Amino acid sequence: MNKETYLKEYPKYKNMRENVKRDKNRLHFHMMPPTGWMNDPNGLCQFHGVNHIYFQYTPFLAGWGTKLWGHYTTKDWVHYTEEEPFLFPDTKWDRDGVYSGSACVKEDGIHYFYTGNVKLQDKEYDYIMNGREQNTMHLFSPDGKNITVKELVMTNEDYPSNMSKHVRDPKIYEKDGYYYMIQGGRDDENRGCVLLFQSDNLKDWKWYDTVYSKQPFGYMWECPDLFEIDGQQIMTCCPQGVEQQGYEYQNVYQCGYFPVSFDMENKKYEFSEFTELDKGFDIYATQTFQDEKGRRILIGWMGIPDADYDNDATVQYDWIHALTMPRELSFKDGKLLQKPLKEMQQLRKNEFHCALSEFVQWEPKDSCFELHIEFEERTEKNSSVKIQLREDVFLSWEKGLFRLNMGKSGHGRKERIAEIKQLRNLTIFSDTSAIEIFINDGENVMTTRVHSENLEQKVTFLSKGNVGNVAGYELGSFVIEKHEEK
Repeated sequence: MNKETYLKEYPKYKNMRENVKRDKNRLHFHMMPPTGWMNDPNGLCQFHGVNHIYFQYTPFLAGWGTKLWGHYTTKDWVHYTEEEPFLFPDTKWDRDGVYSGSACVKEDGIHYFYTGNVKLQDKEYDYIMNGREQNTMHLFSPDGKNITVKELVMTNEDYPSNMSKHVRDPKIYEKDGYYYMIQGGRDDENRGCVLLFQSDNLKDWKWYDTVYSKQPFGYMWECPDLFEIDGQQIMTCCPQGVEQQGYEYQNVYQCGYFPVSFDMENKKYEFSEFTELDKGFDIYATQTFQDEKGRRILIGWMGIPDADYDNDATVQYDWIHALTMPRELSFKDGKLLQKPLKEMQQLRKNEFHCALSEFVQWEPKDSCFELHIEFEERTEKNSSVKIQLREDVFLSWEKGLFRLNMGKSGHGRKERIAEIKQLRNLTIFSDTSAIEIFINDGENVMTTRVHSENLEQKVTFLSKGNVGNVAGYELGSFVIEKHEEK
């Protein structure tokens, strides 16, 4: 689909757009597809004060299909413009989808790198070692909206010969006068890894090295990201093929980070222990960028491939999936911490404050709220906590285990558990059909979709004897306007 085809088809889907508007589950403060399907956030960046949020997008089908890049912009993280789709599969190198990629901001504009997907159909293939082209593509835009350069920079022939046909999701890291492109890979022994490519001009790229963790960790690493924060190098990625170990790796695929030490000049790479970014049901394909205030901001896909639970409640209204709230990252005491952007406070209204002993029940409008609970020191030996967020959604903490339990509204989601020895505080953001839970200043996070039959839900604090303070806020909605091309 090229842009001309999209614009020609768009008027035919007016009923789809009207159907979307009927859904009570449309989120108030999370980014969603205008219609159809959304997955990975792409090309996150800020340029001349404008934040650009691109995403994998199938506009005319609430299911898997050929991907475009959808596009939202915002200056304040509350008021958004729905831009026209930015990137289309309109060349022979990306004919079956413009897959995930990233942005690299320069003074004169924005460079983008993404994976052009080509799936061969002329005979039978296994689509692992053959039958697929994963082309690395380069774009340039002077403004984040109009593309002036679109070109092929690498094909599978440019990747090491021991790689499968699964090499994708480029992200740029600058160090000592060079650009390094990190891509996720799966080798011919079914081992996950990242590939590094080097350039001094963002156009000419050569393979530099292939990097593995000391021990095998899954068969494929998707959506890698490499950055520095508070003096520490971090590599995030989404390993596939990691088996559950106790309360670790409960999802079908993982999403987390390695604290790393990558000595690019000497090609020496050290990995510390992998930690999940989020212990909830719905998190994948996270990407970060540094904004003009110097903040490292993370956004993820609030979904996951191949899960045994669903979001079918929204499909009947012609849309599916969403992105997490933007989260500011920091690194402290060996841990990556996540907290909602301060700008989210602009949505607050009808606030209340009280002692925890006085907090019994609350009915925020449309189940859209922010709830912050500060506990006096609670350890696994002397306390338990239980909170009912909705009719069949419960949080509990007892004997060092924090649990999220869901009933029918989970659509197959039942329980997720995190080991939390001491519970200091909780910050809960509830939207119509999504919940994000930040535990102990964001040391742990749980994200889930939820599809309640009605939004007249009560929050109830069920446990007794806890001491602390509560602050609650109903939350308003993002304001989204559609950009109309003249």
